[in-house]
Amino acid sequence: MPPLRLPQLVIALGLLLCAAAHANTLKPYRDEAEFAGALQRWSAAAQKQQAERRRASAMALSMAPSAAPAPSAMAGAALSDSAAGRAASAAESDNSITNVQTAGVDEGGIVKRAGDHLVVLRRGRLFTVRVGGDQLQPVAVLDAYAPGSDPRGAWYDELLIAGRDVVVIGYSYARGGTEIGLFTLGTDGSLAYRATYQLRSFDYYSARNYASRLIGRKLVFYSPTLLQPWGPPLAQMLPALRGGQGPGGSQADEFQRILPATRIYRSDDDFDAGQPLALHTVTSCDLGVTPMRCEASAVLGPAGRVFYVSAGSVYVWTNPGRFYGANALRPEVSAATQSSVFRLPLDGAAPSSLKTVGVPIDQMSFLEDSQGQLNVLLREQGEGEGMWGSEWVSKRSRGALALLRVPLSAFGDGQAVAQRAHYRRLPGTDTGALQNRYVGDWLLWGGADGAWALAYAQSRPADRLDANHQVERIEALGEHALLVGNAGNELRFTAVRLGRAGARVAGQHSMADARQGETRTHGFFYRATGPEEGLLGLPVLGAAAIGRRPAAGSAAVVFLRQQNLVFVGLGELAARPGRVAEDACKASCVDWYGNARPIFLGDRVLALMGYEIVEGRLGNAWRGNGEGDLGSEGRGAQIEERRRISFAPTMRGRNDRPTPFD
Repeated sequence: MPPLRLPQLVIALGLLLCAAAHANTLKPYRDEAEFAGALQRWSAAAQKQQAERRRASAMALSMAPSAAPAPSAMAGAALSDSAAGRAASAAESDNSITNVQTAGVDEGGIVKRAGDHLVVLRRGRLFTVRVGGDQLQPVAVLDAYAPGSDPRGAWYDELLIAGRDVVVIGYSYARGGTEIGLFTLGTDGSLAYRATYQLRSFDYYSARNYASRLIGRKLVFYSPTLLQPWGPPLAQMLPALRGGQGPGGSQADEFQRILPATRIYRSDDDFDAGQPLALHTVTSCDLGVTPMRCEASAVLGPAGRVFYVSAGSVYVWTNPGRFYGANALRPEVSAATQSSVFRLPLDGAAPSSLKTVGVPIDQMSFLEDSQGQLNVLLREQGEGEGMWGSEWVSKRSRGALALLRVPLSAFGDGQAVAQRAHYRRLPGTDTGALQNRYVGDWLLWGGADGAWALAYAQSRPADRLDANHQVERIEALGEHALLVGNAGNELRFTAVRLGRAGARVAGQHSMADARQGETRTHGFFYRATGPEEGLLGLPVLGAAAIGRRPAAGSAAVVFLRQQNLVFVGLGELAARPGRVAEDACKASCVDWYGNARPIFLGDRVLALMGYEIVEGRLGNAWRGNGEGDLGSEGRGAQIEERRRISFAPTMRGRNDRPTPFD
């Protein structure tokens, strides 16, 4: 054999390096024909199985007394994630004001800071309020959708800001998917509409998670597409993008696919004809180019919906609706869900996966740590996070708890399996809704029966935390933690000291006849004012409002100061009672993402409540620099109202366009 020439050698080495790079990743489909053929085989098998079930059901009915058959589990699961799900229920920078999970990964919210202005997304409209130079002044209001478009059937939920780009994320049942509205924020606080795009997808709503992330100028979305053998043609369901032409253009354009078959990856598992199949798609959109450019990659696998975004990857946890035998969570119980976790790098590299068991509670169950490990808190069975999956308590959301701690190098081409040594059984309740969060080197979790803390990278046992109340929220207080929840009608705040000696309960503060006004993570904010002190804020409601979902209004935002994990109540900034603005709402007329937030701007303390922003003034005893001691009563430190504004729109003129408040 003659020796290879230099160009041939370079090509051969490139092929070898490419093969090595993909040896431990999932494989894509070679072309559209291979992808379509795989789905056709699955669809034919699923339809055959469905026909056999119908025949068996008909035979059983003919031999039994007349009775209405119970709905199938699959039908119930499909309904919970359908477009009707929400409608039926409707009757990191120093300037960040959003309580995000991962530093540097912003999350879509209802209020953001942009230099001298706050931008608020509320009931289908955008508002700006000037806060620079010690001001508090409404500036502009604009519809959060394209001029001339019909907003009915759409929900505008999440707001993100990159420089002067204002991004509104919504979901339109009428137009077929996630809606991305782009606006420009002027230096004077003015707003100008720029373009609208539609990203074809299923409904993204989750009572705990957020649909969008922003890393630098890159928008990131995870969207599942549920494929059903009796559903619409595949060509009408695959992820696609349209729009970007300005007013009206987003509705007239045709969808253009952004997910070719060569970017759809598969594991080595056969598709189960008895289970729904899903395209788990991660879409990245570049805000730095015009028109906006989006690219997508996806994994084809079982349905299931819990996702987490780290600084470099999106993790998607999937699980079919079936149960398997002896498992790593609890070998003596044969009821843990077989599952898989997929890792989709944000740099466009091929995804990888790992076979697992159990189901995470929500996105807070995940942490990709600095040691190259993925940590996930698991329950034997769960609903996932779609709609209210993390909130519902049912026989499918229960079971033993375990921590999966596995090196990222264990992820592979679909054949890799998390080993028993990667799981660690944890104490905790077998039933009920749970909260969980990583704080520094610790994992905390809890519910109605108490709370626990674990130094997740160490072998020491978990510490039981006796908080004497339900755990309905877990947050970070700098290097330590906070548990929030009710004991009867009393709302309690419990500090948890985390250190070398372990985790233990520290100070506690109680509020009579109160509960949280917001349950989402963004409802809370903490600002450190020194090494061992800081301010926190949380919306609250009176006890009479317990059981309302979502809260029709937030009565107040309560503020506390902690110093060495001892709390002092600073009081509340309250909404003006009995004043409901008539805003001629046309879209998003239910506050699914809440309507209240504590806001800290330097030394300024504000509370957003509906259409009001109230600014408070702290007493002279608080300096925000770690000096002095408030004393047991905190005399002189109570918060006082300094001023308030309403930015509610008023309807003026023949064109019925909203303007800022009078």
